[in-house]
Amino acid sequence: MSSEVFFKPITELGSLLAAKKISSVELMQAVLARTKAIDSKVQAFNSFDEADALAQARASDERRAAGQAGGPLDGIPVGIKDVISVAGQPLTASSKMLANFVSPYDATATRKLKAAGAICWGRLNLDEFAMGSSTENSAFKTTCNPWDLTRVPGGSSGGSAAAVAAGEAVAALGSDTGGSIRQPAALCGVVGLKPTYGLVSRYGLIAFASSLDQIGPFGRTVEDAAILLGAIAGHDANDSTSFKAEIPDYRAGLAKRKGPWKLGIAKEYFAEGIDPEVNAAVQSAIAHYKKLGCEIREISLPHTKYAVAVYYIIATAECSSNLARFDGIRYGHRSKDATDALDIYFKSRAEGFGPEVKRRIILGTYVLSSGYYDAYYLRAQKVRTLIRRDFLNAYQEVDAILTPTSPTPAFKRGAKADPLAMYLCDIYTIGVNLAGLPGISLPCGFSKSGLPIGLQIIGQPFKEADLLAIARAYEQGHDWHTKHPTL
Repeated sequence: MSSEVFFKPITELGSLLAAKKISSVELMQAVLARTKAIDSKVQAFNSFDEADALAQARASDERRAAGQAGGPLDGIPVGIKDVISVAGQPLTASSKMLANFVSPYDATATRKLKAAGAICWGRLNLDEFAMGSSTENSAFKTTCNPWDLTRVPGGSSGGSAAAVAAGEAVAALGSDTGGSIRQPAALCGVVGLKPTYGLVSRYGLIAFASSLDQIGPFGRTVEDAAILLGAIAGHDANDSTSFKAEIPDYRAGLAKRKGPWKLGIAKEYFAEGIDPEVNAAVQSAIAHYKKLGCEIREISLPHTKYAVAVYYIIATAECSSNLARFDGIRYGHRSKDATDALDIYFKSRAEGFGPEVKRRIILGTYVLSSGYYDAYYLRAQKVRTLIRRDFLNAYQEVDAILTPTSPTPAFKRGAKADPLAMYLCDIYTIGVNLAGLPGISLPCGFSKSGLPIGLQIIGQPFKEADLLAIARAYEQGHDWHTKHPTL
């Protein structure tokens, strides 16, 4: 067994497991050993249950011995962002508010992973309640970028991206509200997919902004992402926003869809603010698609300039509503200093929520308040419609859109203490959530200082099979996904 088996993709590990060259228990033990050796540096995990993980691995080996293996995910350790429910495991959202909460049920996504035989492995760190772009807002710890421990892994799913990049999980689930899968995937040099809104059930996901949130996978390769998406996608009666879409075999679709494609380059995404090395890497990726015979067209998404403002009005409004339930009375943190019911409410929320969460609740409450609703929230929703229309108009001409994922490589921890500077980190990813579209980030190079750079591909609604095939066409011509950080 390779000493770096934890760096192998799902596809390769699945073949090794099927051929009985490795057992799931051995794989889980290797991942456990790796995590114990390096997580004190990376700090990707809030917690993990070693006994439970090994028990899941033994059950997988027993299924395989009985000829009942569940497919390519059977026996594969998949990390879970600590905002997605796993029955009997902590569910903290990296917040003091839920520091001692244990989930009584599985999210639909984790239930489906378990049905596919995957090992739901550990609770991965995030920005508190998924609010942030650097995983510096966690109440418990600051996750580091495995490529440079002085830098951030991105956020809010920074723990998920860092765990996969560092070999502490073979794959992971995250959630994406404004780029929270794609941006950390880019900064950590892995593949991250945000599905079309409604394709993956949000049941069991702690809500940040209900009209924007979407669960999605992290993997080493595009094929890994396709396998994971196939396992978790599909309609769910428990989620009123779940869409009854046909779920194709995404993995098989990679071989069937060969292109060439018409690909759009939005001029608004290559304006001021983009790091020269990021621009060069993305332009190189565009050139590769040209060599493959793809037609490259310049397009315009004219309302992009409003995306950040629109997002931070809508997202904060929804978060102020969603987080009202955390009041210290029904569940969650309750202040020990409270003297009456009103005191419980005020002091519990003051003690339980961190600064960034409070900031967004206050802003969201303001834009929803009497006299300001029409001026801010309603107007933002109207502009959101225009942003979505821009994308749909573009898809009259092109099959997908190529952009950078992040304007810069990973930045130093503490470098963006100004909240507004942090908010601009998601400038290339926010529009995808506002429009409800699928987007994927995959590695497309490294900076001179050895930091990963990500290429974002934005697809058409519910056409993940095409999006994955376009991403795979680039990946097959490069070996970025084979490179790993040294820790």
